[in-house]
Amino acid sequence: MLDSFAEPLAALPNYLGGHMRLSLAALAAGLAISLPLGIFAAREPRLGGPALAVASTLQTIPSLALLALMVPLLGGTIGFAPAFLALTLYAVLPALRNTIVGLQGVDPVVVEAAAGAGMTRSQSLWRVELPLAAPTILAGVRTSAVWIVGTATLATPVGATSLGNYIFSGLQTRNWTTVIFGCVMAAGLAIILDQLIRGIEYAARVRRRTPALFAGGGLALLIAVSLGSSLWMASGQGGPQRLADSTGETGITGQTIVIGAKGFTEQYILAELFEIVLEDEGAVVERRDNLGSTIAFDALVSGEIDIYVDYTGTLWATILERDDPVARHIMALETASELYNRHGIVTLGRLGFENAYGFAMTREQAESWDMQSIDDLATRDFSIAGDPEFFARPEWVRTRDLYGLQQAETRGMDSTFMYGAVRDGEVDVIGAYTTDGRIAAYDLVILNDPRQALPPYDAVILLSPQAARSAALAGALTPLINAISADDMREANRRVDLDRQTPAQAAEWLFETVAN
Repeated sequence: MLDSFAEPLAALPNYLGGHMRLSLAALAAGLAISLPLGIFAAREPRLGGPALAVASTLQTIPSLALLALMVPLLGGTIGFAPAFLALTLYAVLPALRNTIVGLQGVDPVVVEAAAGAGMTRSQSLWRVELPLAAPTILAGVRTSAVWIVGTATLATPVGATSLGNYIFSGLQTRNWTTVIFGCVMAAGLAIILDQLIRGIEYAARVRRRTPALFAGGGLALLIAVSLGSSLWMASGQGGPQRLADSTGETGITGQTIVIGAKGFTEQYILAELFEIVLEDEGAVVERRDNLGSTIAFDALVSGEIDIYVDYTGTLWATILERDDPVARHIMALETASELYNRHGIVTLGRLGFENAYGFAMTREQAESWDMQSIDDLATRDFSIAGDPEFFARPEWVRTRDLYGLQQAETRGMDSTFMYGAVRDGEVDVIGAYTTDGRIAAYDLVILNDPRQALPPYDAVILLSPQAARSAALAGALTPLINAISADDMREANRRVDLDRQTPAQAAEWLFETVAN
């Protein structure tokens, strides 16, 4: 039992520290905006309504979408900056609303009495109105704090380190211990922060200094711990030079290389494999896991990450925005050429396997319905599940229109659950990944695609413009080109998804297989 917590505990200083820094910084920035704005709006009622309307509108934007939107707005920057900006906007509404309500709720007689006692408007605000409104204002601060700590777990897909790393990676690898650990830690942090602010709220209500000192001391300790973890991680890294900042060909020994990965098992394994290879060459590796497709690519263009694996079909449709069907070798050549000409991205080579989308269903259902190809689905009313990206991708639209599948009931869900959904009969078909080990384990069959609606998805190594200048980096990764077969990748995925190995263990097996 303790062994299952060894890996999560080892990552805790980094993940918890990152989560605390992000949450506390966003809360502080949100309060710096909402409190002055709330005070001003409370005194100018004509501004109160519009200010609350803007803040409320921002709050209606789904948190994950708001986080993702920050990446292109910041020029492809990932990590702390986009997450901080999005969370700051989320922090504004509760504190702003309660500041306005609290100040407008002060009895006008009290305000008039303060004026009658000779107080200026400023003196009345600081000595009378704010102390009376403080409990209401702090209640809004508590709400903002809890919202931010919870929403910060969604910052992982934009490259920010947080407790969400546990949750996203655990969901994809079906490691429920890691998921629960991340949830418990996030809930615990939210409760602690809420209770510390509650202590200040209580002190303001009863007009006592001692509770405020204790709560303030606790907040100071929380801030010190978050900053301390940052310094500890920085000292542990020893300050190596970033590869993207180096000039000339100096090798990669002692230099920091940032590896990106999307949010599914295969990507974790390949990132771990790259880490093994590069660390053997003396590089210092950093990871940015659980990135979305466009976020990972934008981060590569901007140099936020140096390397990641993508798939030709994804690049063709999503990045190059092309939907014309072409042969595999033409797609590979044109994709590499366009990525370099448009963005300076270098396609180092194909890994040797294809992880395509395929329409999969249980063998029993396929035989019952007499299904051989996607063409046969046109004669049936059926439900189909796919990952969150699938039904927004051009290849789904093309497949639907070519085969006449408009009657399909589509259900987007995390890839962790869609294989179990088709196995258990909750959906009839899924948009499966063809290298997923669960296809064989669950006795699923892939329907033929005679109209070739689904493009090739060869796995390719992409290098950022800065990283591509390093011949040493390219040389270290070259042995992986055309070295991984579809069977090998499927077995590595199966070890994680079904045998409950970690991605690192599966990558070690894959490394030994490739080396031999």
